[in-house]
Amino acid sequence: MAGQVELSDGLLDYVRAVSLREDTLLAELVEETSGMPALNAMVTMPEEGQLLGLLVGLTNATRVLEIGTFTGYSTLCMARALPPGGRIVTCDINERWTRIARRYWERAGVADRIELRIGDAKETLAALTAEPGPGTFDLVFVDADKAGYPRYYEDALVLLRPGGLVVLDNTLFFGRVVDPEAQDADTVAIRELNAALREDERVDLAMLVVADGVTLARKRHG
Repeated sequence: MAGQVELSDGLLDYVRAVSLREDTLLAELVEETSGMPALNAMVTMPEEGQLLGLLVGLTNATRVLEIGTFTGYSTLCMARALPPGGRIVTCDINERWTRIARRYWERAGVADRIELRIGDAKETLAALTAEPGPGTFDLVFVDADKAGYPRYYEDALVLLRPGGLVVLDNTLFFGRVVDPEAQDADTVAIRELNAALREDERVDLAMLVVADGVTLARKRHG
């Protein structure tokens, strides 16, 4: 049995050379976001954005929910993958970052597919649960404050249709999940959620060792 390949810089460059289809607009957004020194670790990796677009297509999603917008790279990738009439609701707490996002959505010609909600995510999710209601989204992407992940996951399952997909970002959390000395609230929340997901019979599960860890949880029927 082959083991996990160690991803060197050279191998990552190769993977990007043979598979990445990031265009100039997306590259510009990455460059602008990377110019925020304290926040550049929050930039979505290009290959992850491409994966998200692929997942939108594979699930035939027409209604997508994103928890955590930042500068809108992942939003843009998913919005581009939506069919005519498709829509993505994305929520964030910071208008400074999302002002950047709006510029790129407009330039990409997908702003009319995106509904941005600013405010506390818990309040936004409660509002969405009330209207349009449970089971109305096909895919939910979670990439927000890590301590909130357990709550966001539970809300996502309510909002998803049967067969819908939850995508959780940063589930390896810079490798801190295996560091016993890492007991901060964010790391503990991710570690505990990962363990709970393993036993959650409501979903089919796969954790991908791509970017900072991406977990896919498909809501089972019945």
